[in-house]
Amino acid sequence: MAIEPEPPGTEGSAAPAGRRRGGWRFGVTVLALLVGTAGLAASAAGVSAQLLPRRFTAHQQQQIIAWEWARRWRTLPAGEIFPASVTYQLPAGTLGAGSPLPLQAYRVGISRPANCTVASDPAAGRVLSADRCTALLRATYADETDSMLVTVGVAVMPGDNAAQSAASQLAGGQGPQPGVRAAPFPLTVARAFGDRQRQLSWAVSSGPYLIMSTAGYADGRPRVQMSSDSYADQEMTYFAAGVADAVRAPLGAEPAPPQCPGAPGC
Repeated sequence: MAIEPEPPGTEGSAAPAGRRRGGWRFGVTVLALLVGTAGLAASAAGVSAQLLPRRFTAHQQQQIIAWEWARRWRTLPAGEIFPASVTYQLPAGTLGAGSPLPLQAYRVGISRPANCTVASDPAAGRVLSADRCTALLRATYADETDSMLVTVGVAVMPGDNAAQSAASQLAGGQGPQPGVRAAPFPLTVARAFGDRQRQLSWAVSSGPYLIMSTAGYADGRPRVQMSSDSYADQEMTYFAAGVADAVRAPLGAEPAPPQCPGAPGC
């Protein structure tokens, strides 16, 4: 049987068609690899960005600092806000001493947090209410001879501006000014310490807190003229100031600038 020859060009045209189909598949494969590599690089960049420490703007830092400061009265134990003992000094020259005289006071008791208007004088209560006081913390201390007492109060304010405003209205003047009420404790040296026994009082702000203190004698005597006994006046003044400074220290220290990790918002 005769075999017909193939049409001219048929044998030579099969290879170029296969190469064209193979080149198209290779291009698609390369494109897919490029897209996949780009996606992987983007994912890696996203993961790296998440692993890097977050940076806060100056405004965000101030917001976090204010938040940390404002909640300190809730996070610190009562024994850290009101330490069990306080060391204070009488300045050189008192009683003719040539150097400062170190003295100690001890904590008699800590009151439960109270409403700002309940634990303060009516006039002070109006000031605290106007400046939106949240709570009033109090503790009473005695000097080492058990002859003098001081009640120190911490008014929790919404911010340092409010605390400064209240302090400017309650600080200054001679004798007891409107401020924190004395906090007595039954069956202690402070059992007879009441508002009628207050000899001195003043207030100072520290961040979002208003630190108030009032001092008097432990024997229950009512207010007397302090100017007639300059030593007693100085001793009571430095006693009350020393206790107030010890309470102000842990509350009034400005928090460190927030850094990640560890800060709120990280």
